[in-house]
Amino acid sequence: MPMASASLNITVTEKRMLNQSEAAGYTGLPVKHFKATCPVQPVEMRPGSILWDKRDLDQWIDAMKEGAEMATQDAILGKL
Repeated sequence: MPMASASLNITVTEKRMLNQSEAAGYTGLPVKHFKATCPVQPVEMRPGSILWDKRDLDQWIDAMKEGAEMATQDAILGKL
């Protein structure tokens, strides 16, 4: 007896806006550390719904990486 064949199409839409716990996880920080150090301003999408935009978090992370790269370059140049 032939097996029935079925296909399943699943579309996953990645969230852009994250709650505090998700935003902390996205950055790889514990929530306590995220709250203390993250300069990104959240958005109040509706009353009581505070969310962080992934794009803003990405910009913050990119800026930190650029700052670290500049500090490393300055340190290397200082040793020459």
